[in-house]
Amino acid sequence: MDAVYVIISGTTAGLATLTSLDDSGVADPDEPPQLLAGGDLVEAVEALELENPRWVWADTATHYGWLLARGVRVDRCHDLRLTRAILRGSALSAGSALAASPRGEWDGPAPSLGSDASASASVDGQQSGPVPFEFDASVATRTTGDPGADAAAEQEALAERTVAELALQLDAIRSATEPNRLRLLVAAESAGALVAAEMSHAGLPWREDLHDQLLTELLGPRVAAGQRPARLDELAGAIRRALDAPRLNPDSPQELLRALQGAGLGVTTTRSWELKGVDHPVVAPLLEYKKLVRLLTANGWSWMESWVTDGRFFPDYVPGGVVSGRWATRGGGALQLPKQVRRAVTADDGWSLVVADAAQLEPRILAGISADTVMAEAGRGTDLYAGIVSSGAVQTRAEAKVAMLGAMYGATSGESGRLLPRLARAFPTALAYVENAARAGERGEAVTSRLGRSAPRPGEQWFELQAAAREGTPDERLQQQARREARDWGRFTRNFVVQASAADWALCWLADLRRRLAALAPADPDVDALDVAALHDGGGALNDDGSALDSGAVRAAPDDDAYAYGPRTATATATPRPESGDALPSAATAEAAAPAPTTASAEATAGADGAADLSPADRETARIAAIEAEIAERERRKAADSPFKAADPVAAMAARLAELQSAGRSVRPITTPTPS
Repeated sequence: MDAVYVIISGTTAGLATLTSLDDSGVADPDEPPQLLAGGDLVEAVEALELENPRWVWADTATHYGWLLARGVRVDRCHDLRLTRAILRGSALSAGSALAASPRGEWDGPAPSLGSDASASASVDGQQSGPVPFEFDASVATRTTGDPGADAAAEQEALAERTVAELALQLDAIRSATEPNRLRLLVAAESAGALVAAEMSHAGLPWREDLHDQLLTELLGPRVAAGQRPARLDELAGAIRRALDAPRLNPDSPQELLRALQGAGLGVTTTRSWELKGVDHPVVAPLLEYKKLVRLLTANGWSWMESWVTDGRFFPDYVPGGVVSGRWATRGGGALQLPKQVRRAVTADDGWSLVVADAAQLEPRILAGISADTVMAEAGRGTDLYAGIVSSGAVQTRAEAKVAMLGAMYGATSGESGRLLPRLARAFPTALAYVENAARAGERGEAVTSRLGRSAPRPGEQWFELQAAAREGTPDERLQQQARREARDWGRFTRNFVVQASAADWALCWLADLRRRLAALAPADPDVDALDVAALHDGGGALNDDGSALDSGAVRAAPDDDAYAYGPRTATATATPRPESGDALPSAATAEAAAPAPTTASAEATAGADGAADLSPADRETARIAAIEAEIAERERRKAADSPFKAADPVAAMAARLAELQSAGRSVRPITTPTPS
């Protein structure tokens, strides 16, 4: 039997079981489960991966993380915990046996991987779920006192429960009202979990020295714990003087609010949005103080010591961490890095960071899921908000954005409330879609994303309150509370259908991108190092048309303008990166660290120096010629064929890289070694 599913079920006993199943989740009696130790499991997974099965496990972060640490990558998986959460809550599978089953070991998050994981995974001596997948743990001793026998029995029982859970989930999908939607969602959710595990494993390149420099520029030099850096201390003094409160602690909201009110400011909180509406000398230093305190506490030196190791930020991503399907993080704040420190995210030598921004994703998703062709046309190939202005619905782009956000989040007052009727007249289909979702939420009904993720329904108290209001309770306070809570839930469901569908799209995009990136041609290990030693980063290895840059021409570039089109020379690449806390290298240091110039670069330098001997008229002629040459080069690049201009840029680039590799040319430049 060609296995479609291969289950990996593991325990802390240092063993794991591989169970092969067909596409219906049925095991072949001729292929019994294999009980393997950690090292043997790695070899077995590598061998079976050639057959492209779908790996099944309780939790991707735990199981796949273990494999990644041992150099094993898999193409696809089925995450039982993430899938169960979807199927238990989806309206499409509400009639399944899984949806009606009591909560059990496959519900909820995976057990912690801490040292006390085994203890935390049990309640009153009964195992509450599969214990963490850790082959290096000590062998547990059970009732017989024979570690081997007890481990094998535990493995067999866990493998049987895992097979049964997969069968239950596959049955829930097959019996769903729209099984194809759920199949795609489950596959995308599990693929997203693979991406998250790989991102957590690889980490984000992080310049600790640059982070320290940024913090020092904004806050002043680092000080001992419990003390304020220089800039915060300066701002604290300005706040005290402005409020005539010399003993004020600006970190205490209670003290600060009393001081603000004592100075005659009619504020009720110390929140920034309220302070921005106040005209008083204390506002500017106080807002800056709050902003810098947030930076220090959330992404300061202590954060860097906790989360950055050897030039890598290792966040813990949580797929499906929000009910809408959006990701979360478990500490580190990887999804909300402030602008002040983003410059510390710097590509490794020889690599480039590619930023993909899905502009106005949620409004575009709304146009798609509602099938509002008029709104879709307004944003086709252009800024959607500008397209809304062109449609005549509103006058400015700012109004278009406010109106659209109001439609998706249920704003009924202020500027949004004024603009919503005009937006509804221009795009009635899209506005009716979110309005219907809001009304369904107010009735306590389920709403569902495009692929089948359903919003949770209100609790019993909510329904009891609504029932009392419908029955005509004389308590006006309860009537008002019921209406308010119904509107609140309606606003939630209004936004859920858009946000959850956007999460569906993002997961599918991530899954497709991951597979395409994996298919790109690898680097050529036999490339001549001399040809690439002068190249600074991967972005400079190819021209815009995909052809390799001539390294001699790059070295001969006489001025910085030429570097806008090609890579830097080894002068920059060979500069040793300073250790954390050291000053950045000066130009003199970089120059001293550079290798001797090649003949081409020496000639270029001589030519540049010789320009000083030209007459003013000749220098002007040379300058004009250089400008004309630059314009001609830009026009040539615009007209040249490029993989990035193709209808499918990823596929075109993959084909181009494969072509370069087959020709024996480099597709990934090698960084010049740092001199010792």
